[in-house]
Amino acid sequence: MLVSVIIPAYNEEQTIRQVLENVQALPLEKQIIVVNDGSTDKTYAILEELRNDENLTIVHCQENRGKGFAIRSGIPSVKGNLVVIQDADMELSPNDILPLVEPLKNKEVEVVYGSRFLNGRGNASIHNYIANRILAMYTNLLYGCRITDESTGYKAFSSDLIKELNLTCEGFEFCPEVTAKILRAGYQIHEVPVSYFPRTKKEGKKLRFLSDGLFAAWTLLKYRFISKSKIFKNTT
Repeated sequence: MLVSVIIPAYNEEQTIRQVLENVQALPLEKQIIVVNDGSTDKTYAILEELRNDENLTIVHCQENRGKGFAIRSGIPSVKGNLVVIQDADMELSPNDILPLVEPLKNKEVEVVYGSRFLNGRGNASIHNYIANRILAMYTNLLYGCRITDESTGYKAFSSDLIKELNLTCEGFEFCPEVTAKILRAGYQIHEVPVSYFPRTKKEGKKLRFLSDGLFAAWTLLKYRFISKSKIFKNTT
């Protein structure tokens, strides 16, 4: 199977080379799609240097619009059977892409999340762990599912499914929107454990736990009651 790896990147000059090298080294057939989300550092220049690398597709956004917009901008370039979302900051190890896509070889599985907390707290701070566990329990309560990490950066889908979802996200609400619409459509989310190496705000972390967490909760609630006819594109 051809795996399309979408990497949204905003001001990731410190880690973008390492991420790409690690993904390129994976023993699988792959297409790498990097979406530069209007970076103002050296990310643009680094990607241009690598443009001729094998299996690499580069999409440049003229301005910073957010993670959700960047992911949506990468989807039209997908050629693979499977799609993996890979962050550009090395908080998640690209080596975990292999176990992430393994369940998708079963045609009955359409969605796999790489959970940072399936086997406990790991390297997460206690505040990070508690906040994410609350959000996961909230998701389970709303949608009647059983997941441990709603906001994980590692999400994998069949390409047919992710291409057909009617996504409107701009920023970090990609995670709750795609989760809500998948669950609302009746799909099951499978989880596999992944490693997690969190970085600090000084190191470039962009997620704001309080404001982004509250927005995620609101997004999950909003889409809980969306008409199923609005979940997918070209439906009435």
